[in-house]
Amino acid sequence: MKFTSSLLIVLATAGLTACETNTVSGRKQFVIVSEEQAQASSAQAYAQTLSDAQKKGKLSTDAALNARVKRITDRLIAQATVMYPPSKSWKWSVAVLDEDQLNAWCMPGGKMAIYTGIIEKLDLTDDEIAQIMGHEISHAMLGHGRERMSRALATQGGLVLGSVVAGTDLSGLAPVADIALNLPNSRAGESEADRYGIELAARAGYDPRAAVKLWQKMAGASKGNPPKFLSTHPAPDDRIQALTALIPKMTPLYEKAR
Repeated sequence: MKFTSSLLIVLATAGLTACETNTVSGRKQFVIVSEEQAQASSAQAYAQTLSDAQKKGKLSTDAALNARVKRITDRLIAQATVMYPPSKSWKWSVAVLDEDQLNAWCMPGGKMAIYTGIIEKLDLTDDEIAQIMGHEISHAMLGHGRERMSRALATQGGLVLGSVVAGTDLSGLAPVADIALNLPNSRAGESEADRYGIELAARAGYDPRAAVKLWQKMAGASKGNPPKFLSTHPAPDDRIQALTALIPKMTPLYEKAR
């Protein structure tokens, strides 16, 4: 990763530590954005995203679908707060966006969305939706959003680093949160979210075998014209193999939750 001289100077002057250990995974991460800043800026970006969607008529008004997604994510959230206690204070929110995309996401602080395209095109069961949202929630628990924001900020060459160092002007970080939302996670990050996402779903009482079925469906949908976001994900066959290997360990958690 390249850093501009201005970024290095500001970091050195401020005495900031760019490496942090995530309490869920135990992995060291490059982060120059605090959790508080990540959550506040994500909340701004999320509010703007939903506002824009509503203006365009892209915010789902399907009461049954919205209730279904909320029921599933509420069960996942209950387990996320056990696996990652700091998330108890998050202002969780989930939206269903009426767009023809195979996509879903969760920002720092628990701001989530899933697209009707992925639900309808793949004819998802509740267990499969739980695998998707468990995966996305795991990205937030594992601090991947902060990593993406830090990457986005680093490429700005110190453009808004003053507000990061001071910890005050969060308005400068809202565009970075929006940019970070569109940046891909690393393949290692995707594998990490797969690992904890299947566990989160199992603890919430959702069948871990659905993770394999989900990615079989995704593999079928990606033939010929793969969704853009899959370009940085592990190959579907590798993913299916890794998830299949996790099922025996996750099944007792699922059975206990049931």
